[in-house]
Formats: sequence, structure tokens, C-alpha cells
Amino acid sequence: MQQKKEILDQLIELSHWLGEERREIAILGEGNTSAKISPDTFFVKASGAQLGTISQAGIVEVSAPAVLKMLSGPALGDKEIKERLSAAAVNNPSNLMPSIETLFHAYLLSLPGVNFVGHTHPVSVNRIMCSKGWKECTQGRLFPDEIVCCGIAPVHIEYTDPGVTLGRKIKEEVVAYINKYGVRPKSILMQNHGLIAIGATVAEVKSTTAMWDKTAKVLAGTFQFGGPNYLSEEQVDRICSRPDEEARKKMIEGLK
Repeated sequence: MQQKKEILDQLIELSHWLGEERREIAILGEGNTSAKISPDTFFVKASGAQLGTISQAGIVEVSAPAVLKMLSGPALGDKEIKERLSAAAVNNPSNLMPSIETLFHAYLLSLPGVNFVGHTHPVSVNRIMCSKGWKECTQGRLFPDEIVCCGIAPVHIEYTDPGVTLGRKIKEEVVAYINKYGVRPKSILMQNHGLIAIGATVAEVKSTTAMWDKTAKVLAGTFQFGGPNYLSEEQVDRICSRPDEEARKKMIEGLK
């Protein structure tokens, strides 16, 4: 029970950090967060709660198997999605409704080593996600710390209706990513939507989110001076394989 309380406290702290207005990462009811309790259950932000001011009263515990079942099988209508998400909640005396994006949280938390997920709508990132060149200009890496904190590459998701459709699309693209790179992604970029940061720790979700905020600002600035000068594939691979960068990454993520 103590471990469960500690996980809840960590999730609330992460939510407040992401929802702090001065960061311009999420405002009002934007974004959502989640934390794995066990292979069978997880915490997720309730629909309508605000990250910056959320308390235990705005977080709902959910059955992972019940939600994961929704990612396979026939298409589901809005009414059925709402009913099944409501039914997936456990220990829910206040009848909180899990966020509609609970589906992708359930899948991402099922990946090995993933314990926390933070989905936000950073102003800096969405300036790019809402542009016509969103995917093309985020294909390359710009500087070493971007790679250390955000991974060798992000997953790119074209605009998809939130809910079951988005959850299934994210699962499909993450599987393809793992098959290509041999590691899980640290970040997902969603066209006309926002950012998802995936982590083993709260610190990893924070560092990935913060570095994407910086990367987006740097990327936007490069177009004032001729456009981005991306690192070569060889340079990116070298940064990914450097022992000192791996050690530094673990320190940033709170794993060392």
C-alpha cells in the first residue's frame, strides 16, 4: 500500500511540473499523465482534471487488461468507448471518468521498463506539429543532448482521432519503431496534437519533455539562418553508443 501511495505522489508531482503555466507545456485541461502500479493496474488523469492543480481526487485507477482489450477487435463507437472506460476503473467511489487517451497510456505502460507517461501540448512543439513541414523537419537530430534525452528518433503520428483509433495507431507505430531501432521510443510527436514522453522514471519524462521544448525552439530558430544543419547518421549513432553519454543519460533519468 505504501508503494502505491508513493507512485501516486510521484504522478501528482509530475503532473504539477508539466502543468506549471510558466513552462507553456500544458494549460487548463490539456494533457494527461499516467503511472504503472502493477502489470494489472495503473493510475491515469481523470477526464477534465487539470495537470497544474491535480490532486488525488483527479486521478483514477484503471484495469490495464480491460483497457488493452479495447485496442484489438472491431471498431468501437463513442458511447461504447465511454462505457468500457468507465467499467475499467477500479476503486472508483467518485465515479471518475478516465481520460479518453487512457488507451495509449495502457499500451505504453505495458512496454518493458516503462513506468510513467506524460502527454502535453507544448507551445514550442505545437508550433511545429501544426505546420505543413512538421514531419520532415523533425526527422533529423540537431545536437547531442537531444539524442541523450529524446532518443535516437521520435515516433511520428499523423493526426488521428483521440481514443481507440489513436491508441491503435500509436501501438502500430511503436511496434514498427522497436523493430527498426531495437529499443523503445522515448518520445512520440503527434501532428496537430502534441507530445508524449515515455519513461522509466518521473525524471525521464521530465527530461524528455524539457529537451523537446528546447529542441523545438532551436529548430524554429534555425530557419532564420538558412535552416537546420542536422547531425549525420554516423554522428547520431556515435552519440548513442558513447559510454559517457549512456552514463550521463542514466544520471539525468534518476537511474544512477
